[in-house]
Amino acid sequence: MVQLDYRDARPIYTQIIDGIREQITAGILQPGEKLPSVRELAAVLAINPNTIQRSYRCLELDGWIATVPGKGCFVCSNHQTQQREKERLLEAFDTTVIALEKLGFTRQMLEQRLNEGGKTHA
Repeated sequence: MVQLDYRDARPIYTQIIDGIREQITAGILQPGEKLPSVRELAAVLAINPNTIQRSYRCLELDGWIATVPGKGCFVCSNHQTQQREKERLLEAFDTTVIALEKLGFTRQMLEQRLNEGGKTHA
């Protein structure tokens, strides 16, 4: 379900949040779909259940998932949540473009990069 990278500077709970958001946005996780229980996901990822609980809590506060007592956590079908995610990603994109321009990248170089699908250059 979610892949963790222990070399990533982001905290584990943030990686889980981002991974689930990406899966919802990409349509891998469908509205109404049940997420693994806290214990199940903690066992699969071999991490503390409190970390999963924290991730689920953040996702719920942001409207990505809903908890049904005694049943589990489910993906919400909220178009506004996906719109907010698009806006968040576009804001991050804009910030990155500005930073790259300050480092000497031209718009043409950035366009070329986009046309190549973001492949890394050796």
